[in-house]
Amino acid sequence: MRIGSSLFLMALGAILAFAVTDRINDVDLTQVGYILLGVGALGLVVSLIMSSQARDDRPVRDDRPARY
Repeated sequence: MRIGSSLFLMALGAILAFAVTDRINDVDLTQVGYILLGVGALGLVVSLIMSSQARDDRPVRDDRPARY
C-alpha cells in the first residue's frame, strides 16, 4: 500500500465515520469508517517507514577527485 492509497482510505473512512448518517441493514457505516481510518493510518506509517529505509540503503558516491 502506497502513501496515496493510504490517504484515500483515510479520507473515505473519515467521510463514512463523520459525515454519513444513512443506514444499511446490518452494517454500521460509522464503524466501517473507523476501520478504514485505522487501516489507512497503519498503511501510511508502514509506507513512510519503508520509503525511509529504501532511501538509506543507497550507496554513497564520492565524486571528489583523487589527491596525489
